[in-house]
Amino acid sequence: MSDVLHVRGRILVGPDDVRDELWVVGGRVSYERPRAAGDITTVSGWALPGLVDAHCHVGLDAHGPVDAATSEKQALTDRDAGTLLIRDAGSPSDTRWIDDREDLPRIIRAGRHIARTRRYIRNYAHEIEPDELVAYVGREARRGDGWVKLVGDWIERGAGDLTPCWPREAVEAAITEAHRLGARVTAHCFAEDSLRDLVEAGIDCIEHATGLTEDTIPLFAERGVAIVPTLVNIATFPRLAAGGEAKFPRWSAHMRRLYERRYDTVRSAYDAGVPVYVGTDAGGSLPHGLVAQEVAELVKAGIPVLDALSATAWGARRWLGRPGLEEGAPADLVVYAEDPRADVRALADPLRVVLRGRVLA
Repeated sequence: MSDVLHVRGRILVGPDDVRDELWVVGGRVSYERPRAAGDITTVSGWALPGLVDAHCHVGLDAHGPVDAATSEKQALTDRDAGTLLIRDAGSPSDTRWIDDREDLPRIIRAGRHIARTRRYIRNYAHEIEPDELVAYVGREARRGDGWVKLVGDWIERGAGDLTPCWPREAVEAAITEAHRLGARVTAHCFAEDSLRDLVEAGIDCIEHATGLTEDTIPLFAERGVAIVPTLVNIATFPRLAAGGEAKFPRWSAHMRRLYERRYDTVRSAYDAGVPVYVGTDAGGSLPHGLVAQEVAELVKAGIPVLDALSATAWGARRWLGRPGLEEGAPADLVVYAEDPRADVRALADPLRVVLRGRVLA
């Protein structure tokens, strides 16, 4: 006999699949009551699969890589907020040791950012030139967990504004190499000008995507390229613009325009059929544990509640190739006192966090 966790109430297995109870036996989900059990712990409420933060940086702060103790604190903060699966969208730290910890979220790593020389935040990225891009993409594809992260645009001091970082032929060759190695590619992009080349080169995802327009949204939809809008990060654009006003007025004005149309951009992409997923960009200048706020931002942008929930739960897990609450899956779930379908603000207050069958928070 083994100890059993019994979760009852409303089990949100999928947007159209709601059950009355589940059992956790041996750390895995079951929908059949076990015939023999030791102690049974019962938890009641509304249960979702462990939430996904698809743009998060464990092992990174505003200045660069951090030590293991800080990385642990970051991961625990995300876990206690209900984030049990992280797509780490670029980190200079080696966080593979987290995989050995049963009490920490699972991380899907994209390796270290790959940026153009002097075109990104200091201490974050490999800073290289276009003729090195294929080699570095191959390196990070081999080191990561099926993703590679490029910096697609950044401020160019000579132009005084955001400009693309890579020529079309360089990204085509690099994305082809990543796909050959079984990795998907994503890119940081704030502005408009880099998007068409990246999508036509075969990219799989764009981070932030504030530069989407009526000209490029149909291309994203046609190619099935996902976006992770990180709206809690885009909220910092006015502050960034104010800080750069004196030196780069053109860039500052551009950042304000991108900020002002952020909700319309996300809603237009969603309406066109572009896949949208939840990501917070925690770990740079933002704190961890913001997943509930980002879901609320998607709803504010006009995405229906069930689809906003899917962007951090059922759909996000499917996109990343990880199970939800199906029979036999690892029991990673979050229980809430209130129904998040009625008000997504319920996500900010988990009642219980269950990771691999253990009640941890």
